[in-house]
Amino acid sequence: MDKQQLIDRTAGRTEASGDGERGERLAPQDVERVLDALFGTVEHPGVIAEAVRAGETVVLGSFGDFHGADSTAAFRAGKALAAYLQDGTG
Repeated sequence: MDKQQLIDRTAGRTEASGDGERGERLAPQDVERVLDALFGTVEHPGVIAEAVRAGETVVLGSFGDFHGADSTAAFRAGKALAAYLQDGTG
């Protein structure tokens, strides 16, 4: 999946709210701005990169965490993601 596919799929999932009612769908360009703010672009680092560089660990709930390891960035899957990938739960 490339960045544009990720943006399109994410925008498509924003229409339904957590309570099952239909909400306003985020525009793809809004989703792209959020992704760029989180993960960065060639020109500007994202908040995750800045935090990892500062020695912080960025924890995204049961999805996993980003952290520094030997002067490189690393990702460790959380319990829910690991379980989903192993047996398709969820």
